[in-house]
Amino acid sequence: MSDQDKKPPTKFGVVLFPGFQALDVFGPLDALNNMSRTRPLEFVILAATLDPVSTKVDNPGDNPGQIGQSVVPTHTFDTCPEDLEVLLVPGGFGARDPATTAPIVEFLKRIFPKLRHLLTVCTGSAIVAQSGLLDGRRATSNKRRWEWAASQGPAVHWVREARWVVDGNIWTSSGVSAGIDLIFAFIADQYGEETAKQLADIAEYVRNPDSSVDSFA
Repeated sequence: MSDQDKKPPTKFGVVLFPGFQALDVFGPLDALNNMSRTRPLEFVILAATLDPVSTKVDNPGDNPGQIGQSVVPTHTFDTCPEDLEVLLVPGGFGARDPATTAPIVEFLKRIFPKLRHLLTVCTGSAIVAQSGLLDGRRATSNKRRWEWAASQGPAVHWVREARWVVDGNIWTSSGVSAGIDLIFAFIADQYGEETAKQLADIAEYVRNPDSSVDSFA
């Protein structure tokens, strides 16, 4: 292990796509925003193009909701910084659209060997499963979409009752709000428990400290 690998990561990024789940992204991102007050962090927002990406999808059959918010990417998949260390992949209604996920899958195959850690929230793990990166690993996903998510990676060892699962350098979490527990667990692992506790206190958030406790399973 190099000296660089021993240091906590400072370069984070998130993948966005039309129909991403807002809390999947902004729950973990809020913790990172707060941590950046005392640590020099960098953050990039990645998407297929630089056009604003909305949480809303125009597919009445999915009943995705009538309102949405848009986020402007900082980079495309083709211009992703080479020194990115941690990548977050959210889920959402758009995660079930093959046309939407295809460029993400190709990007993940290309970028993963350069990453130190890959994190997923909700059905983000289903997108990663499509890339084959989870084959032979333990992982979890959104329980309301469990059967579909599991079908995206038949060679994955899916763990139904888990708030989050760590296998090597891949961290996967259950549905939506589980991403907040995931990011605090990741911060505790990389930066220390005291840092995670302080950040949770700032957010007035009661953490689930046990990854195996999942009342939604």
